[in-house]
Amino acid sequence: MSRRTIRRSLGVFLLLIAAGLYLTTPDRVAPETIPDHTPDLANGERMFWAGGCASCHAAPGAKGEAKLILTGGVELKTPFGVFRVPNISPAKEAGIGDWSRNDFINAMLRGTSPEGLHYYPAFPYASYQRMRVEDVIDLKGFLDTLPASDNAVADHDLAFPFSFRSGLGFWKLLYLDGKPFTPPAGADETVALGAYLAEAPGHCAECHTPRSLLGGLKHDRWMAGAPDPEGGDGRVPNITPSSDGIGSWSAADIAYFLESGFTPDFDSVGGSMTAVQENWQNLSASDREAVAAYLKSLPALPKQP
Repeated sequence: MSRRTIRRSLGVFLLLIAAGLYLTTPDRVAPETIPDHTPDLANGERMFWAGGCASCHAAPGAKGEAKLILTGGVELKTPFGVFRVPNISPAKEAGIGDWSRNDFINAMLRGTSPEGLHYYPAFPYASYQRMRVEDVIDLKGFLDTLPASDNAVADHDLAFPFSFRSGLGFWKLLYLDGKPFTPPAGADETVALGAYLAEAPGHCAECHTPRSLLGGLKHDRWMAGAPDPEGGDGRVPNITPSSDGIGSWSAADIAYFLESGFTPDFDSVGGSMTAVQENWQNLSASDREAVAAYLKSLPALPKQP
């Protein structure tokens, strides 16, 4: 191979790298598109419980009022390595007390840190991207009212190449489109609300839908159950209205389960769903009924082996 050919090949290679880095630069919401919205703290608390913030960001095993201290530190052990959930309390050093409104919006809707780095999708921004900006502003307003914690959380412990954050830009090109929530076709007002709560702040699909080899959700298997996201032997259940899922449950059964933790056959909630149910009992009956109506409206899909 001649020197000229080598130089040309190297030049093409460097151009491809530059193009890849440009295309995968962390994205931000345009500041001029962010509304001048006064936070509604009551709605912010509603988003807090719907989003399950306490389930991951409170200290492990926290109960009662301690759930409102978002100290971080929970470890998520996955096939990619260990993700450590950050402190999102209003502490200025250890938490997000110094974040601006725009910083928070970009984290939630674009998976981009205030420093301009990609967040790992263990933080479910692929679902949060569907949230209304006003709801995100309300959530930030509520978080700012919670107790501060100075707990410093260690960084993630990931193997190469997963430790290389720049590569996350390629993942975002595939799975982060930045589009707002769209109600299901033909959905009435109740189902549309339930779909929004379940798909956007509630991010139910992040656990209940299986993923591709690259970690994206398989939309043709929406809510049909998935392997344990932490790599264990268990499975997250199918919550479509099929015989393999919750087809025998009425909408009233689902809403009551979210309120009380009891199934139609008088069993009680267990495992990681316990924390989810404890969050949903803090929402209104109409919100729980909307989610129930949405789940009953889904296509009935059989579970996969």
